[in-house]
Amino acid sequence: MKVSAKRHTKTRDLVLIALFAALLAVCAWISIPAAVPFTMQTFGVFLALGLLGGKRGTAAICTYLALGAIGVPVFAGGAGGVGVLFGSTGGYMVAWIAAGLIFCLTDRIPGRRLWVQALAMVLGLVVCYALGTAWFLVVYTARTGPIGLGAALLSCVVPFLLPDLAKIALALAVARRLAPFVK
Repeated sequence: MKVSAKRHTKTRDLVLIALFAALLAVCAWISIPAAVPFTMQTFGVFLALGLLGGKRGTAAICTYLALGAIGVPVFAGGAGGVGVLFGSTGGYMVAWIAAGLIFCLTDRIPGRRLWVQALAMVLGLVVCYALGTAWFLVVYTARTGPIGLGAALLSCVVPFLLPDLAKIALALAVARRLAPFVK
């Protein structure tokens, strides 16, 4: 009996991970084209972490990135392939894994209070901005020519600050509302 329950839990976890990887793809397709596209991916990332926890949420993020890397058109604008991840904005997506790892640390805190989750998501977003912008600077400089940190921040971070904070707030609200159905 115990083996059956364990197998059921593993199957449920795999289904949830796959479901949230698919949700990330849908969130990527909701896009406003720009040099760095405005998408709902940040919402999807933080919803996955908020509902599934750090371990399963990070697994969903990695699954999504792996699907995109092998060529499935799951990235913004229907793009796919490893070239997208190695492109100038790929660092922001790869940095979601770091955000997930930060969120994993909060899973160990009893009660998983809302303010702890919110803080973990904001810290994860800061890490995404830092790693993604560093990646952008390296790739952009190699492909196009030098760009200053200020210019990179103005094009890759500043326009996204308020929308990303709103997506975190929305992800927290939706996660709190749906949590009883996912447990």
